[in-house]
Amino acid sequence: MFRININNKIYSVKEDMNLLNFLRDEASLTSVKNGCGEGACGACMVLVDGKAFRACLLRIAKLEEKKVITVEGLSQREKDIYSWAFAQAGAVQCGFCIPGMVISAKALLDGNPNPTKVEIKRALQGNICRCTGYIKIEKAVAMVAKALREDTIPQVKANYRVGENMQRVDAAEKVLGTGIYVDDMKVEDMLYGAVLRSEYPRALVQEIDISAAKLYPGVKTVLTAKDVPGQRFLGHIVPDWPALIAEGEETRYVGDALVLVAATSKKIAEEALRLIVVVYQKLDPILSPKQALEAGAPQIHSKGNLLNKTILKRGNAEEAIAKAKYVITQRYTTPPTEHAFLEPESALAVPSKEGTLTVYTGTQSVYDDHHGIVAVLGVADDKVRVISKLVGGGFGGKEDLSVQHHAALLAWHTSKPVKLTLSRQESIRTHPKRHAMEMEFTTACDENGKLTAVKAFLLADTGAYASLGGPVLQRACTHAAGPYQIENVDITGMGVYTNNPPAGAFRGFGVTQSCFAMESNLNLLAEQVGISPWEIRYLNAIEPGKVLTNGQIADEGTALKETLLAVRDIFNEYPDAGIACAMKNSGLGVGVPDVGRVRIKVEQGKIIIFTSAACMGQGLATTLIQIVSEATGLHAHFIETHPADTMMTPNGGTSTASRQTVFNGEAARQAALALKADLGVNELSQLEGKEYYKEYCGVTDPMNSDKLNPVSHVAYGYATQIVILDENDKIKKIVAAHDVGKAINPTSVEGQIEGGIVMSLGYALTEDFPLESGVPTAKFGTLGLFRSNQVPDIECILVEKNPSSLAYGAKGVGEIVSIPGAPAVACAYYRRDGKIRNSLPLEDTAYSKKRII
Repeated sequence: MFRININNKIYSVKEDMNLLNFLRDEASLTSVKNGCGEGACGACMVLVDGKAFRACLLRIAKLEEKKVITVEGLSQREKDIYSWAFAQAGAVQCGFCIPGMVISAKALLDGNPNPTKVEIKRALQGNICRCTGYIKIEKAVAMVAKALREDTIPQVKANYRVGENMQRVDAAEKVLGTGIYVDDMKVEDMLYGAVLRSEYPRALVQEIDISAAKLYPGVKTVLTAKDVPGQRFLGHIVPDWPALIAEGEETRYVGDALVLVAATSKKIAEEALRLIVVVYQKLDPILSPKQALEAGAPQIHSKGNLLNKTILKRGNAEEAIAKAKYVITQRYTTPPTEHAFLEPESALAVPSKEGTLTVYTGTQSVYDDHHGIVAVLGVADDKVRVISKLVGGGFGGKEDLSVQHHAALLAWHTSKPVKLTLSRQESIRTHPKRHAMEMEFTTACDENGKLTAVKAFLLADTGAYASLGGPVLQRACTHAAGPYQIENVDITGMGVYTNNPPAGAFRGFGVTQSCFAMESNLNLLAEQVGISPWEIRYLNAIEPGKVLTNGQIADEGTALKETLLAVRDIFNEYPDAGIACAMKNSGLGVGVPDVGRVRIKVEQGKIIIFTSAACMGQGLATTLIQIVSEATGLHAHFIETHPADTMMTPNGGTSTASRQTVFNGEAARQAALALKADLGVNELSQLEGKEYYKEYCGVTDPMNSDKLNPVSHVAYGYATQIVILDENDKIKKIVAAHDVGKAINPTSVEGQIEGGIVMSLGYALTEDFPLESGVPTAKFGTLGLFRSNQVPDIECILVEKNPSSLAYGAKGVGEIVSIPGAPAVACAYYRRDGKIRNSLPLEDTAYSKKRII
């Protein structure tokens, strides 16, 4: 028996166990999050006798006579101050890491009430945040320190209309750990799910023997492919991903699911997996797109190894290249990348006595999940309800089904609630990554630097399954020539199946890869012409009324040149400053149906906004409240949002393609204006129960439209980023000028920019996803994620120029912020030492593991 003091309460524990598991499963202290389980992320940070420790690395037996504090154990005064400071600073996005940050901050401030910026960074370096870029978290800690010293919390009064810095409505619950993520949930009689996955990237499954597992005490069901009652093959666009691999089928990657188990505890479920015997015929995996396209290569899917091909042509690129004064041809490679969202995938499926099933999950679209779950169960739509709890980060990595359909299958067969949560290592092996690409770019210009042609070939590794590989490749190609005026383009992209982990949506959606190539070529062209990298970009920058490389006419809100002018002086101040520009669409575009839907209801004196649009850290709920406040004239305190729920909220589409602020923001604006019209002749109390429903549909033209100037997307954002190196070849500062149209909430926009920049720095310099014969070898702690003490100063410049009334002029910013960073960093190093670096992560830098001397 062990006795442990947690938050001044004595717990008696019969047997030694991991502290994190005890805190969450036994003591129900769910502010302590399980982000990685390997001591790398800091989401489970606790205080032990005043010092910060990772709970996942501690055992109960080592904690006798010691005092453990979690966020639940803070004084009320501390809770008030931390909640205010983190909300006011804009330090909270997905929120999963924040309670751990609070504990690390408390450990610092209890011993050092007035820390320096460097000391704050050092105190937080054991905590990883994938959303914020750390800057606003560090600011929040400084604000907490000041408030504690002065024993006062400044009061902020504002209407919180469009353009004001409204505190995020979910900030306090995320800071204090009271907000609910799916793995925090417990229900009566709940079972725990586990999944047996393939040992090999490619193997013939000859036999699956589950007999011993079925007899194991505590096991309630064991399911194989034959137990799938509905459609077994699922997918966003191409239904090629089996919910379970059957006997007689080949596995396609190591994340393939073979068997599902539900048991009375996580431990029993995991033990049961080890009793399952699978007989494999191991086969040689296909590990590269080039290998997959070779004559006679084994077919990963029945239709072949080519998923799709994208072609974009305008003018005559070959002729223009032949006539050009200067021509640059370079080859580029970019690696797969892990999303590394802090919250591992989790779902809880709860059956009802009436024969329906409610699935709780953290997702980028409850309706996408619903579509997949009803398909795999083979039931009518009204038999399944999907509700989203808090989403601990996504970045595109939570668009595909991961645990939702498996939890649903287990609950359907057992008629009991089943929770299925992936371990971090299982998550790393399972969900889709950013596409690895090989690219060849030829860029041509005249004697003055005026771009005349771009010809490019992009080869994308889409891995084992299609996921969103088709649209990702489209975006990589349609944006490949950049935000410039170029009359002749010839872009070809091919997405190819391999036995590597699938690739799908990831922040930037293919444009991170092609932008790296195009922008790097521009620097070499500028050198040949004899002008600066800034000058060649300004000379060719798209302007209102001019034609983009996809044929679309740029609208009046186009402000790429304004972003270039905003950074000109600082670029000229540093002779080796790096620079890159980018553009990124808002909305699905290219003729794909794309609708935002919002219903507003007057309920008990409040305005409730109903939409399924997922808020996964970008602050969408707060943005919609500000838009409705602006349209109605009502104070934001009267306005709330309803969680995404397929029974209650209309389908606002997936949180992808930087579309939610534009599409559901516009739908919310229109619904709110209808409410305002009624408020002109009625008091709010007289409208009790009345509803206002509006849709906004983005009408666009398909790829290869025969129109002279097709509309590919309803809106584009533009950006220019500058990278400045210090004397030690480390990044000293980044200046990011972004054409955001209209900043609904400037603090939130800055947080998106800072977070996206830090993510792009990892992509440029330190992040990799190594594979050994198709098997991921990285752990969370070895992915190369940036930490607080590595982040340079970041200056955000918000360029607001958009006369459009669409969503009050806002443009999506979530994706573009991560796109120009890598080529800007590459440019800085090239201008400093003259070395061409055409692969990511960049080689031979101060950040390289093995720097070349």
